[in-house]
Amino acid sequence: MTRQEQERRRRLQAKKAAYRKKVRKQLILFITFFSLIILIIIFGAILLFKTLFHHEDINLAAIQMPDWIEQDFLTPNPYSRPGTPLLQATGIVVHYTANPGTTAKQNRDYFNSLSETGDTSVSSHFVIGLDGEIIQCIPLTEISYASNQRNVDTVSIECCHPDETGKFTDATYNSLVKLCAWLETQLDLKEKSIIRHYDITGKMCPLYYVRYENQWDGLKSDIKKYRKDNY
Repeated sequence: MTRQEQERRRRLQAKKAAYRKKVRKQLILFITFFSLIILIIIFGAILLFKTLFHHEDINLAAIQMPDWIEQDFLTPNPYSRPGTPLLQATGIVVHYTANPGTTAKQNRDYFNSLSETGDTSVSSHFVIGLDGEIIQCIPLTEISYASNQRNVDTVSIECCHPDETGKFTDATYNSLVKLCAWLETQLDLKEKSIIRHYDITGKMCPLYYVRYENQWDGLKSDIKKYRKDNY
């Protein structure tokens, strides 16, 4: 091989080495840029999730009940007040008693009687009566037996009704709006956090507000308005 050929070969090898170095540099830049984009997307998604779904943990024990709520706690027992801690409340579940014409006190006393009869496991944090009275049966720091798999992270409200239609009286309706708006504010919840028993299990509860979806939508609108006007 002549010196000329050797020189050409050397230059060719140098050129190839420079090209490979340039490609590696471009590849590193591309990977760095791509990784940065992925990190930005992940960070943005986390930020969006926190904005839409996350709220600061609420100290449930520190919430003070207003004077328009009567506290009449059930006797601790395995059937209606097991004492299991409610660590966080991410929703409010509306029910109807399915026991036409009964009062808030009668339903509260029925829950309490289960401590002796053990007939079933059922209860609720709150019961709203036909005249709009509200009785708290279980502290917000404990679960109730009302909403199946959502017992562990929701507050339950049972509503009395005068007849088989399940439609609430005006007094019951107004107290439900007031209670839900107050709970939403205390628990730092959004409008979508108020649901029906039906939305969890498909059970026709609260009956009237499952049969007539527009009435449920109207109830949620009234809660939203009451919260905006008062809190």
